[in-house]
Amino acid sequence: MKKIILASTSPRRKEILKAIGLKFLAVDSGYAENMNLNLEPRKLAEHLSRGKALALKDKYNNHIIIGADTFVVLNNELLGKAMDDAQVKEMLYIIRNKKIEVITGFTIIDTASNKIISKSVRTILQMKDLTDSQINNYVKSCEGIGKAGGFAIQGLGALLVEKIDGDYLNIVGLPLSKVSESLQEFGISIL
Repeated sequence: MKKIILASTSPRRKEILKAIGLKFLAVDSGYAENMNLNLEPRKLAEHLSRGKALALKDKYNNHIIIGADTFVVLNNELLGKAMDDAQVKEMLYIIRNKKIEVITGFTIIDTASNKIISKSVRTILQMKDLTDSQINNYVKSCEGIGKAGGFAIQGLGALLVEKIDGDYLNIVGLPLSKVSESLQEFGISIL
């Protein structure tokens, strides 16, 4: 089997792939994301994931490279990563009691054959009608810093969500079921 490269240093993506026993090497792609491209959110997620995977293509001959990008969307507007407590708080006020989308684009490249697949997965979340106290307490946890939409679903952030419609792992950062199906097109079967 060809060696697999995950074009990401995301701890969550690494955990997801390790949990199913997939052997891979995680590498920072060094790709500079441009979130301001005039593309609809799903196409942007696919474009960014492709950029991450392609950034490593020439460094790894005869490998399978997986790139991914995840972000939160509200009313067709991207919510980036919250970089400090103030941004976490601001984003939580924006998304409370609303339906948001979490979109992950992923790209798989076989560097030997140049076969490329890019897809995106969307999960819808109904956020709870959070009180000021709940928002302030979540901000104090520091969990939302560096996270798209200002929260992490795999921690305390799970308490902010009323309902999930779709793939939970997509929210964490990698829609494993769809990635696994796509890997089969490259001759890699997980089960």
